[in-house]
Amino acid sequence: MSTEKTIRGSKRKKQIKQYTPFYLFVLPAIIVAVLFCYLPMGGLAIAFKDYKMARGIAGSDWVGLKHFQKLFSDPNFYRVLKNTLTISLLSLVTTFPMTIVFTILVNELMNKRFKSVVQTITYMPHFLSWVVVGTFVYQLLSPTGGVFNAVLLKLGVIDAPIYFMAQQNMFVPIYLITNLWKTTGYSIVIYLATIAGIDASLYEAASMDGANRFHRIIHITLPAMLPTMCTMLILQIGTLVSVGFDPIFNLYNDATYQTADVISTYVYRKGMVESQYDYSTAIGLFQNVVSLALVLIANRFAKKANPEYKVI
Repeated sequence: MSTEKTIRGSKRKKQIKQYTPFYLFVLPAIIVAVLFCYLPMGGLAIAFKDYKMARGIAGSDWVGLKHFQKLFSDPNFYRVLKNTLTISLLSLVTTFPMTIVFTILVNELMNKRFKSVVQTITYMPHFLSWVVVGTFVYQLLSPTGGVFNAVLLKLGVIDAPIYFMAQQNMFVPIYLITNLWKTTGYSIVIYLATIAGIDASLYEAASMDGANRFHRIIHITLPAMLPTMCTMLILQIGTLVSVGFDPIFNLYNDATYQTADVISTYVYRKGMVESQYDYSTAIGLFQNVVSLALVLIANRFAKKANPEYKVI
């Protein structure tokens, strides 16, 4: 037994010595993660305290689950939870399959130069901040000088300009289209990298057997993309209760407040605007715990569906 431990220890030391440059390369990222992701977790104690800024975290009194009881008895919380789940599920249903379809279409382009142009154009919105995107959407749909209203008036579809951004029933479709436009380019880069790793001889063998392009997509491309698709799906499922703050904050307004208010904006309002730091921390903790549970459940189902698949 001691001999085996000695052999394992020597192997481990040999591996550490062999990969020391790689460990040093990763070290800055580990330090940043520890400083900005793990050390701040100590502040989660605020969720169980009657936090007073003058006393600090350590000096504030413990209140147990008081803030969570307040959370689950607040009717506004259930409204924002419903909005969050609605927007997240619709975003998942629209964005995930559309990204896969668009990736395959881009991959099947024969002209490499045109393919690069399409990739660049679709990837560019990823670098725009949501402040810029929100301003662009407001200008595009403006009832006074917006292009969309002008086109509809010219075509005779509408008789008078419509303020789309002030319509509650229009907020979710506008958000979904905007989010799809902004995020699709980044997602297809990940899928195209997976497709690039497929052995070209598989396509050649399939062509020799008489398989057309559609058959090659179904039997070669999609199965090769499956592990990446599972990983991306699990990550998106983990965000079902955490719609991003930036897109919602830059697209919603007082008129669409009831439909557009989600957990992230609710936390911002309670914490930064109303200074209820302990209550907002409790909401954030609930959100993160549910997200972690969703990721673990989705990963468990992925493992059962495909025993060879491993993420966590």
